[in-house]
Amino acid sequence: MIDNVRRQALQVLYSSHHSWLLGMLSRKIRNRSDAQDVTSETFLQVVDSDLDPRLFHEPKAFLTTVAKRVLFHFHRRQTLERDYLERMALLPMAFAPSAEERALLVEAIVQIDRALHGLPLPVRRAFLYSQLDGMSQEQIAAELGVSVRTVARYLTQALRHCMLATAG
Repeated sequence: MIDNVRRQALQVLYSSHHSWLLGMLSRKIRNRSDAQDVTSETFLQVVDSDLDPRLFHEPKAFLTTVAKRVLFHFHRRQTLERDYLERMALLPMAFAPSAEERALLVEAIVQIDRALHGLPLPVRRAFLYSQLDGMSQEQIAAELGVSVRTVARYLTQALRHCMLATAG
């Protein structure tokens, strides 16, 4: 719940900086619709945080930092979606998922990517080989050029990381 003082400060922040942020993002992204989405998500993250906008000494710098993080995730999602759709295009039509199924699958891929964010590449690869490709630890070890014991450690690390990501 947002108290009235914080709500007012958020309204002032929004009304004072929305146009500026949208303009800056429009120039950077070159797609007004995407810039509007990133701008909205930036302000939503500020609202969802416990931060008091009255304490921002440099609100533009703060909003730029939040927007850069949102933009990173936005681009990452676009890349994941593009890669997924390219792979789906290789499937025979009989096996191609519907538009609704594709949207749900893309969302699941993005959530998995977020959950695995921050893990070293070999750990992520081991986890994905295990969970998505159904590979055994021995197969993963051969693919990655590491021992089975190392694969077991990687999988434990990835599972722990995912549990902490979903708990937080």
